Amino acid sequence: MVSVTRTRPALSAATFAAPVLTLITVAPLLAMALVGAPTPARAAGPAAAHVVGQPVAAPQPPGPNVFIEVSPSTVEPGHLVGLRASCQDNSVGAIAVSDAFGRVAVQPQRGLLTGTAQVKDRVLPGNYRVKLECRGGESASTMLQVVRAVKPSRGPATGFGGGAGGTSGLLLPGGLALTVSGTILWVVAARRRQTGR
Repeated sequence: MVSVTRTRPALSAATFAAPVLTLITVAPLLAMALVGAPTPARAAGPAAAHVVGQPVAAPQPPGPNVFIEVSPSTVEPGHLVGLRASCQDNSVGAIAVSDAFGRVAVQPQRGLLTGTAQVKDRVLPGNYRVKLECRGGESASTMLQVVRAVKPSRGPATGFGGGAGGTSGLLLPGGLALTVSGTILWVVAARRRQTGR
């Protein structure tokens, strides 16, 4: 009877080294594929909020101040005043409203809104509010002062078409000259009568 003896092959270090090196090389790649590497958009901070495919709108500069000015600010009834105003959008007109002159349109001109208004002839003296109504809903106001019309004072009626103060300087010398001339003529006439006799 023949006996068979089986021998196991000797396992060397090289046999285990090859699979281990392969596993060490592939493991980080597998981990990155499963977890996912950080993208530049996530590491960018504020830019992470940006959605891909949608542009970020640039911040708009603040618009001009909303105001209205009246020139002159003190006026008599029936006179014209100039209006200078500004809304957030000065490319379209606006309306100026006041009890002193009603509703007046102000139109775009050189980046602002300008116009003129005539104060009513019968408006009473006082302070009147001037309000700007913009098409975008903004508003502003200022004040306009209406004063009583100053009429030139007249002198007393003297019959010479002017004041007594203006004619007295002419009446006195004129009257004196007439009196002297009359006296001289009377004396000359009297002497002629005497010599004629």
